Amino acid sequence: MNNPDTKREMLRHTVATLAYRGAKAVRGASDSFASFGSPETTRTPARILAHIGDLLDWALSIAKGAEAWKDSEPLPWNQEVERFHRALESFDNYLASDAELSGTCERLFQGPIAEALTHVGQIAMLRRMAEEPIKGENYSRAKIAAGRVGAEQEAPQREF
Repeated sequence: MNNPDTKREMLRHTVATLAYRGAKAVRGASDSFASFGSPETTRTPARILAHIGDLLDWALSIAKGAEAWKDSEPLPWNQEVERFHRALESFDNYLASDAELSGTCERLFQGPIAEALTHVGQIAMLRRMAEEPIKGENYSRAKIAAGRVGAEQEAPQREF
């Protein structure tokens, strides 16, 4: 972008934060984790991750001015993890471009991105309940950078 838009850059950093936390929440989960829980009373981790992918697709559609929602059926766990990162990359690439944002940064944050962060927290909590916990971390020290939205993230700086 020629003229840096600070709100847009902050939104990109938020998307990178979602990628970092999401990658940590799903990394190393067993195949059986995808169906953990009681599908009658709560979403399974696979259904939650599919919903996050839908949220990211929705965010991109808002940004492009062609708002659309789709409820996706969960893919196998590894494919759903790949979809999560592809959707992050597509949204981040759009944010990094000079293309106009049809939705405000505030709307994009308060709707799909904030909800996706909430659901990443649910996955992390379910990991603990499934006896596959992830380590806690001082996320304020994490090496998070706009544009880094893939599964490969910097090693944690301070886990506990």
